[in-house]
Amino acid sequence: MSRGTIGARNVRRDALDKVLGRLRYAADLKVPGCLHLAVVRSTEAHARVLEIRAGSAQAVPGVVRVFTARDVPGENCYGIIRLTADQPMLAPGRVRCVGDAVALVAAETPETAALGARAVEVVYEPLPALWTPEEALAADAAPLHEKGNLCFEQRIERGDVDAAFGRAAAVVERTYRTTWIEHAYLEPEAAVAWMDEGVLTVTCSTQNPHYDRDDLCRLLGISAERVRVTQAPTGGGFGGKLDLSAQPYVALATWLTGRASRLVYTREESLLASGKRHPMVMKYRSAADPEGRLLAVEADLVADTGAYASYGLAVAMRAAVHAAGPYRVPSARVRSRAVYTNHPFSGAMRGFGTPQVAFAHEGQMDLLAEALGVDPLEVRFRNALRPGDATITGHVLGASVGLSECLAKVDAVRDRWRRTCRSDREHLRGIGVGAMYYGIGNTGVSNPSTAQVELGEDGRFTLFTGAADIGQGSDQVLLAICAETLGIDPDGLRLVRGDTGRTTNAGATSASRQTYISGGAVLEAAARLRERVLERAEELLEVPRDDLELRDGGVHSRSQPSRGAGLGQVAAAFAAAGEPAREAGVFDPDTSALDHRTGQGRPYGTYAFAAQVARVAVDRATAQVRVERLAAAHDVGRAIHPPGVLGQIRGGAAMGLGMALMEEFSPGKDVNLDTYLIPTALDVPRLTPLIVESREATGPYGAKGVGEPALIPTAPAILGALAQACGKRITQLPANLERVREALQATGREA
Repeated sequence: MSRGTIGARNVRRDALDKVLGRLRYAADLKVPGCLHLAVVRSTEAHARVLEIRAGSAQAVPGVVRVFTARDVPGENCYGIIRLTADQPMLAPGRVRCVGDAVALVAAETPETAALGARAVEVVYEPLPALWTPEEALAADAAPLHEKGNLCFEQRIERGDVDAAFGRAAAVVERTYRTTWIEHAYLEPEAAVAWMDEGVLTVTCSTQNPHYDRDDLCRLLGISAERVRVTQAPTGGGFGGKLDLSAQPYVALATWLTGRASRLVYTREESLLASGKRHPMVMKYRSAADPEGRLLAVEADLVADTGAYASYGLAVAMRAAVHAAGPYRVPSARVRSRAVYTNHPFSGAMRGFGTPQVAFAHEGQMDLLAEALGVDPLEVRFRNALRPGDATITGHVLGASVGLSECLAKVDAVRDRWRRTCRSDREHLRGIGVGAMYYGIGNTGVSNPSTAQVELGEDGRFTLFTGAADIGQGSDQVLLAICAETLGIDPDGLRLVRGDTGRTTNAGATSASRQTYISGGAVLEAAARLRERVLERAEELLEVPRDDLELRDGGVHSRSQPSRGAGLGQVAAAFAAAGEPAREAGVFDPDTSALDHRTGQGRPYGTYAFAAQVARVAVDRATAQVRVERLAAAHDVGRAIHPPGVLGQIRGGAAMGLGMALMEEFSPGKDVNLDTYLIPTALDVPRLTPLIVESREATGPYGAKGVGEPALIPTAPAILGALAQACGKRITQLPANLERVREALQATGREA
């Protein structure tokens, strides 16, 4: 059956088109005679909208129409999580942050649309703004939403925390802080819409076409049959393209005018209006026995979700689940809250709150090791989750727990680095480690994927999947799983992807779920069709089913090599029998909801594990930090496409470096990428990616995921190395020049 596609190092299908610039992204799509759109955005953080004066805009030659909240025909509210959906497409009388959409201008050219938008006059009545979660949670704080200022709260209670702290040999307590981080994807938000025989068709840069369609239907008040969403090739997402952006505006304009429309965000608009990583304040207490074994973890986590919920619920929940890290913790008490403020909204970003808590729980592990005089990596070995252990939610783990192997791999690397890691008159050097675990898929809810595989009349198979490839390579992975299951060469397999008119829902490309969950659906669909093809060939060839195999573009007898039929013949046999040569697959991980009081439950079907080690050099005179080396060991279950896995590890580590040392978005200050710093090729260290394969029984060919885990341990490892070099732990990210200099001054290690 196998063609050896699993684990093959073949080149991605889209590689050449991307390298040569032939791929057409959403912003490249031009529809003749289309309307061009511009959004009028709030200049106030919190205000009532008293009046929108559109007369001057309407008078601009070429302006076709100005839309306001009154023109939204359906429910003027959207959000990727329906339970907390609260973001208006166009503000219906109140703005809650700078950048809120107030009006929409449609015109004949982009320049005219921009002129029209500038001509719209909005009269505001300013209201008091809430800038911090502490202000928003105060008893006398005015509510930003009807339900109040607490967006969501998740608690976890396990064991006797107070008793554990009472008998501890070491207790460490710290407060950790992280800030807003911009996704900074290469491609800004973009969408095009047109009417196609009465169906509103939207092509856009997105991570979830089926979710987009459902929200557009609610906004416009129309049925799903009237809307089709297709995913254009997408130039990066990292969670930022889960929320609607340009889609509702082109949909509204086209639906109400009948004309095609187009909207492409400028970089300034993208930074202003898109979601960011949640800033978090995390208060931790951790207790260990004399050998460094954890007894208890207590954590209070507060996330600023900004003006709207977006993914606040999911971030707060996942942060709580992962708050204690990838360790055996008999007793835990965690409270995690997402709080509304008048900042621009925070949403999903690679890791959903786990990178923030990893920075904290790994800092605590280093501090416990220091307090007890134990090697920091040894402390992690002693506490590492293993098969049969329970997490702080009470989830007993199965066999696929590769953390110990990940730690062993980075331990070997660290031992080699230690021989040359020496401080000198100009530079201080240090080595740090970080570990993590990450639940694959959405937290504590059903999150299935579906797929179909079809045998065409020409004898070729086609895979239909709603999974959005946003550059991470899910197309390559799903094609490999399908081809391996069918026993064919993947080059002969067609793909239809991300089109609500032709594919069914595969769920969002988020939570590192597509390889594991959509891969499971593809595996089932392909396996079912393979069996039906062999059964049909059995009748056609009069050869027992057990003697048949799919290979070389046909079905062949193992015992009689001359007996066989081409797949075109088999397809014709299906047609003659009046049967579709098509099968569907569904996969939904075995999960359970978290108890609302204790947080106990089985939130994920499986977990990825990882450990990373970093070596840094700190310039004594300038406080500049250079990450010299980084090694990253990741348990991915099974590497379906190893080059893709290695690419994800490298890219994730680069993003983690940015989180650790430089990325700090300031609302209202950072309006373009000239002030918001992200790592460049010159910042990325020599990186050693290490693949660990602890196969997951429920995963396709043993696979799990790596997209988000690749980022999570990087900042903890770098901050651990910095603490060793500077002699003081930095507890606020990023560890920029000012914070590193303060650490050097505090320990007298500056030049």
